[in-house]
Order: sequence, then C-alpha cells, then structure tokens
Amino acid sequence: MGKTDYLLEQRLFQLDPQLHRRFTNTVSIMPHSLDSYRRLFPEYTDHSIFHSMNVLQFCNDLIGEEQIERMNAYECYVLLMSCYLHDIGMGISESDYEEFKVHLDYEDYFRQPGRDVSDFVRDNHHEFSGLYIRKYAELLEIPSPELVFAVIQVARGHRRTDLFDVNEYPTYLQIDGQSPLNLPYLAAVIRMADEIDVVRHRNPSLLYDIETLTDAHQIECNRLLQAVPRMDILPDKFVLDVRIEDELSGDEKLLENIHNMAEKMQKTLDVCRSVTELRTPFRITQKHVELNFPDPESES
Repeated sequence: MGKTDYLLEQRLFQLDPQLHRRFTNTVSIMPHSLDSYRRLFPEYTDHSIFHSMNVLQFCNDLIGEEQIERMNAYECYVLLMSCYLHDIGMGISESDYEEFKVHLDYEDYFRQPGRDVSDFVRDNHHEFSGLYIRKYAELLEIPSPELVFAVIQVARGHRRTDLFDVNEYPTYLQIDGQSPLNLPYLAAVIRMADEIDVVRHRNPSLLYDIETLTDAHQIECNRLLQAVPRMDILPDKFVLDVRIEDELSGDEKLLENIHNMAEKMQKTLDVCRSVTELRTPFRITQKHVELNFPDPESES
C-alpha cells in the first residue's frame, strides 16, 4: 500500500465509527447504481465504481497525511461520500430523468440542433447527481439536512460550479455545534482529483472490449488514455508520462489532444489552488502540470 492509501477512511473511522458505518453502507449499494451509466453511454470512458475509487485515492494523495489529520469527521465523511456520488447522475433512471430535468434549462438546450438526451445528461451530470442525492438522501443514510447540502455541493463541485460563491460554498458550514466544514476546500480537492484521473488504468477494458468501440469520439478518447500510462503526483507538480505506440507516432491529432489535456488540467489546478489559498486554511501544493515524453535515444 502507498503511504496515503485509505487515510480519509481511517480518519473517519477513528473520529466517528457510526458515521463511518453509514458511509460503508452507502458504498455497498453503489456498484450497480454507478454501472447504470452504460445505459446511455455504452462506450463512454469509465464512470463505474473503479473511477470513484480512483478519485478517492487521488483525494487522499492530494490532501496528504498532515492535512488529513486537521480534517474533522464531517469533512472526511462529506468528501468520501462525494467521491462515490459525484458521477451518479450519469446513470439516472428514465423516471428520475423526467423528474429532474424540469429543474434544469432543458428546453433551451434542446433547441440547439443535434443534441439528444445523452448529451444533456453528460453536460449536466453534476446537477443530476445533486438532484439524485437530495431525492435518495434517506436511502444513502445521510443523517441531517446540513450534511445532505454539503454532500450535494461537493459532489456538484467536481465540475463547472463557482467555488468562490459564498452561498453555494460557504467557507465554514456549521453542523450540530461541531467543528465546521470547509466546503470550498472539499470541492476543490474533488475537482482536482477527478481532473487527474486520466491515465491508462482508466480504460474500460474491464467493462468491455476496447477493440470493438464504434463511436469515433470514444476511440479518440481511449487512444488518449492509452498514450498516458502513468502519472506521478510530486509535491510541486503532476507529471504525465507519454508513451505513443509506433503506429500512432505520426498522429498529430493525438499529440494535440495530449497537450490540450495537460492545458485543461493546468487551468483546473490554477482554479483549485486559488480557491484553497483564498478561502481555506488548507493548501494544494502542486503548481504545474508537466508532460514527460520519452527520450528516443534512451529507449533505443
């Protein structure tokens, strides 16, 4: 095991075993619900429980042992729950979709040509996740309205939401007279953790045969994943190793996609660092995203 493996889980168990039990009960029902994303996205990049577990481990890595020791039980619980629930909106049922869509601007969305339900769900899945959490909060064993709000906001926060909005993400959210939660930090961490889950181990080979993919966009996405077999989280930067197969060495589109991915990751990192520095007592220490291309001479 790595030095940061299961730190959040262990910290929650030490601080509040009952809250930890609620969390593990939720995790036990998640695999089937998360796998439901394949109803609308049969060839989509992995959004199963494997992705949730990756995001959770990246949260452990990003926070680190010293900062996790400063987190209270509610902060650990909310972040753990959000890791498993942030993409639950990708696999909502048809009935939930019909119920939830009225809360979103779906009529204007579908006035644009060529858009279908899968596009709408994908583009708004963070909002669908929040609506799912609210509806099924009792089933998920979330013990109070304040914690329901916190889990919803952190889960939604993995994309697009404004982490500087003090109403959406209050700096200190008081619950039951206990130590308050710092929502901006939790949302920034999960957003960064989700952003860096981009390497080869996130291919869908455990779910279906990559060689049978037919969707051009997903073929392109999986070529991108295959070209990045490893990422190292160093104290000051993220380093993405790039390994392009010989038959794809002249693929300019693939190279462009790799650089675009690194640029997008850097933009997310800049936002998340800024949020933590300006609104929280915590820190994200990494400052740069670096691509590491092999030296042809060293590999010959």
